[in-house]
Amino acid sequence: MKKTFLSLIILLLFTVVAKAQSNSVKGFIIDLSSNAKLHNATVSVLNAKDSTLYKFTRAAQNGSFSFQNVKKGNFILLVTYPEYADFVNKFAIDSVNNEIDFNAIDMKTKAKLLNEVIIKGQAAAIKIKGDTTEFNAAAYKIQPNDRVEDLLKKFPGVTVDAQGKITAQGKTVEKVLVDGEEFFGDDPTLVTKNLRADMVDKVQLFEKSSDQAAFTGVDDGEKKQTLNIVLKEDKKQGYFGKVDVGYGTDDFYQVQAMINKFKNKEKIAAYFTSSNTGKTGLGWDDAGKYGSSGNMEVSDDGMIYIGGFDDLDDGGRYWGEGIPLANNGGLHYENKWNSDKQSINANYKAGGLNVKINKNTINQRNLPNAIFNTNTDQITDNDTFRQKIDATYNIKIDTTSTLKVVVDATLKNTESNVINNSTGRRGDNSLLNISDRNTTNEGKQQLFNLNALYTKKLKKTGRNYTVNISQNYSQINSEGYLKSFNRFYDESENEKLAERQNIDQLKDDDILTNKLATNITYTEPLSKFFNLVANYGLTYTSSKSDRATYDASTPGVYNNLNAEFSNNFEADQLLNQLGAIFNYKKGKQVITFGTKTSFINFDQTEVYRNTNFKRNFTNWLPQASYQYKFSAQKSVNVSYNGSNTQPSVTQLQPVRTNDDPLNIVEGNENLRPSYNNRISVRYNSYKVISNKSFYVNGSFNFTNNQIVSNNITDVNGKTTYKSVNLDSQTPFNYYVYSGYSRKFSFLGDINAGVGLGSNGTRSYNYVNGELNTTNSVTYRPSINMNKYSDKGQFYFSFGPTYNSQQASLQQQNNNKGWGYDGYLDLNFKLPKKISITANSEYIYQPSTTSFDNKLERLVINASLTKAFFKEEKLKLMFSANDILKQNIGFRRVASSNSIIQTTYNNISRYFLFSVIWDFNKMGGGTPKTN
Repeated sequence: MKKTFLSLIILLLFTVVAKAQSNSVKGFIIDLSSNAKLHNATVSVLNAKDSTLYKFTRAAQNGSFSFQNVKKGNFILLVTYPEYADFVNKFAIDSVNNEIDFNAIDMKTKAKLLNEVIIKGQAAAIKIKGDTTEFNAAAYKIQPNDRVEDLLKKFPGVTVDAQGKITAQGKTVEKVLVDGEEFFGDDPTLVTKNLRADMVDKVQLFEKSSDQAAFTGVDDGEKKQTLNIVLKEDKKQGYFGKVDVGYGTDDFYQVQAMINKFKNKEKIAAYFTSSNTGKTGLGWDDAGKYGSSGNMEVSDDGMIYIGGFDDLDDGGRYWGEGIPLANNGGLHYENKWNSDKQSINANYKAGGLNVKINKNTINQRNLPNAIFNTNTDQITDNDTFRQKIDATYNIKIDTTSTLKVVVDATLKNTESNVINNSTGRRGDNSLLNISDRNTTNEGKQQLFNLNALYTKKLKKTGRNYTVNISQNYSQINSEGYLKSFNRFYDESENEKLAERQNIDQLKDDDILTNKLATNITYTEPLSKFFNLVANYGLTYTSSKSDRATYDASTPGVYNNLNAEFSNNFEADQLLNQLGAIFNYKKGKQVITFGTKTSFINFDQTEVYRNTNFKRNFTNWLPQASYQYKFSAQKSVNVSYNGSNTQPSVTQLQPVRTNDDPLNIVEGNENLRPSYNNRISVRYNSYKVISNKSFYVNGSFNFTNNQIVSNNITDVNGKTTYKSVNLDSQTPFNYYVYSGYSRKFSFLGDINAGVGLGSNGTRSYNYVNGELNTTNSVTYRPSINMNKYSDKGQFYFSFGPTYNSQQASLQQQNNNKGWGYDGYLDLNFKLPKKISITANSEYIYQPSTTSFDNKLERLVINASLTKAFFKEEKLKLMFSANDILKQNIGFRRVASSNSIIQTTYNNISRYFLFSVIWDFNKMGGGTPKTN
C-alpha cells in the first residue's frame, strides 16, 4: 500500500513538473464566414512590456499553430494574413494558466471591417513576401539617438560586428540601399552608422539580382545580399547630422562630421573625416580600374589591361600596416521627378592618405640542394590624394523601354619613397649577398568611364533585348628614381668585387589605355519555363606604354637612355564574343547552362626595337548551374564554370626591369593556354524566429596545362623566372565553410553557433630543374555567441587554427602548427546614461621548423561614455586604444618554394577624449523613441 501510494505521489510530481515545463499556446486560424483555413498565417508572440518579438511561427495546412516551452510572463498574440485585419489579444502564462488554447481565431477581411468598425492593432514584426524578409521597425524598441546599425542588431538572424560588417541569414550583406537607391555609392557603413534608427519605417532583406537579370527575368546567378532601408514619410523632411571630435595622447586625434538634408525624394548629404587613429574615413570604395604592374595582361575573357606605377595598397586604401594619416570628405545628391520616371544619383569624394610603414620580411627559399634565407628591412612612406565624381541617370522612356547612364571620373596623385635593406645567407648562415635599394616615385592617374544601358521589352511576354555601350579611358604618368647597391660573397664571405652592382637611374613611364565596348543581349522565351539568352559583344582596345630608363652621366644628370630596360609598346586588340545561355525555371528549380566564346586578335609593336608580336586565340567560357529552393530561406545550388587562361604578354614577351636586380624575368613564346575548372556548392537553411541557421559553401578548382614558374637560382642568390606549361600534374585549390547557429531560450535568448572552415592548395613550380610541390592547408573550427538587448550587447568568437605549408624540396623545413584567434565585443548600459564598451582581439601563431619565433598579440580597447539631455544628443567619451600595447602586425604565407614571414609596425596605445553631438530636425519636430 505504501509503495502504491509513493508511486502515485511520484507520478503526480512528474506530471506536475512535466505540466509546468510544457507551458504552451495553441489555436487555429480560420475565416468562419467562408470556413477557409488560413494556412501560412503569420503568428507572433510579443512581450507585452515593450512589444518586442518573442516567438514566431506559421499556421499549418489545417490552420493550426502551437508554441511550446513558453516562459512565464505577459504577452500579446498577433496574427496577420494578407487582406485580413490583424488579430491582437493579450494573455499571460503563470503557474495557474500555463496552457493557453485560443481555439478558433476568426479572422475578418479588411473589406468587411471597413463596413463595420475600425480596429487598431499592433503591426507584425516580420513579414515574408516571396524572397523578401521584411522587418517592421515599429515592433522593435530603440533608444534615443540609436543608429540604423543598432536597429539591425535587434533583428533575428542579423549580426553587426565592431567594424560595421553586416551578416544576415548566414550571408554577408554587400549592399545597403535607402528607399531603393544607393547612398554615397556602394558603402554600407555610411548608411548604418549615420542614419537614425527612428527614421526607419521598415527594412527589407533580399538577394539583389544584376540589372540584366532584373530586366530580363532570367536568373544569371549574380546576386548580392541586400538591405533596403525604407524611411518613414514624415522623416523625409528636414535635416540631421552628427559631429564627433576627439584628441588624445601622443597627438592622436579623430574628427568625423556628417550632415543630411531630406526633402521628399531629394536627398543631400555631406561628410568629412580626419584622423591618425586608423579610421581612414566613413568609407573608401574606389578601387583602381587597372592593375599596377607596369605590364600588359590579358584576362580570361580576353580583355587587355595595362598597369602603371605601384601606388599605395591598390588605390590608396589602408590595410592595417603602418601609421595612417587620413583626410576624406564627400558630397551626395539624389532626386526623382516626373512621376519617378527620371532620377539622378551623384557623388563627389576627395581624400588624402599618408601611411608610414616599417616592415621586416624573412624569406626562406628552398632549393634542391640548398636553403637561402633573406632578411629584409623596409621603410615606406606613401602619399595618395584622390578625387572622384560619379553620377547615375535613369529615365523611363515609355512603358517598354528604359535608359541608364553611369559616368565616373577619377584624378589621383601619388608620392612614394621605399628604402629596402636586405641580407641573404646560406643554410649554414654564411653571408650570400647584401642589397641596399631606394626607390622614389611621383605619379598622376586620370580615369574616365562611361556606361549606357538601354532596355526594351517587346510584345511577346518575356521577349526583350538590351544594348550596352561603354568607354574606359585611363592615363598614367609617373617619374621616379632607382638607386641600388648590390654586393655578393663566396662561401668564405669574401666579396666578389667583379660582380658588384651600382645602379643610379631615372624611370619615366607614360601609359594610355582607351577601350570601347558594346554588347547586345536578346532574350527569347522558348516556352513557359524555358528561356534563351543570346549575346554578342564587340570590344576594341588601344593601348600605349612608354617606359624609359635613363642612366646618370654625372651625379644628378640623367640623359643616357638605357635601351635594355626601356620599352615603348603600342598594342591594339579586337574582341568578338558570342554567347548562348539557356535558363529553365519551374517551381522550385532553376537550371542554367550554356557557353560564351571569345575570338581575340592581338597586335603589339615594340617601337624602340621595331619588333612586332601578334597573337590570335579563342577563349571558351562554359557554365552550368542547378538551384533548388525548398523555401524562401532554404536552398541548394551547384554550379560549374570553365575558362581558358591565355599566357599574359608579360609571360610571353616580358617588359625587362631591373627594379629588383636579385629577381629577373624572362619570356617564353611557346606557352600554351591553360584550362580552369571550378565546381561550387552552396546550401543555406534559415528559420526566422528561432534564428536557426545552417550553411555550407564550398568550391573545388583544378587546372589543366597550368602555366607555372621555372626558377633558376644561382650561387649568388639571383633568381631568374620563366613561365612554362605543366604537362602531367594537376594543381588544385579548394575551400569549405560551414556554420550552424540558433537562439537558445534557456540561455536568455543568446544566439550561439559553431563553424568550420578549411582551405587548401596544391601548386607546382620548377626550381633549378626539379619539380617542387607546395601543399598548403588551413583548418579553422570556431564557436561564437552574441546577444543584443536594451541593456547591452556582446559578441564572442574563438577557435583554434591549424596551418600547414610545406614544399617537397627541403621537407624538413615547414610552417606547421596550431594557433588560436578570438574576438570579444562588449557594450553595457549603466544608470545615469553611462555606457561601457570594450573589444578585444587575440591571435597566436606558434614557432615552426622554418621560423623559431612565435607570433602573438592581445589587443584590448575600451571606452566610457556619458550621455546628456533627455534624447542623449550630447555625449562625452573617454577611450583607450591597445591598453596592453601589443598591437604587433604579422603574417605568414607560402609562395612557390618560399615560406615568408612579415612583421610590421601598427598603431600603438593612446588615450582619447571625444565630444559627440547629434542634431536633427525631421518631420517638423523631435522624434520620439518607440
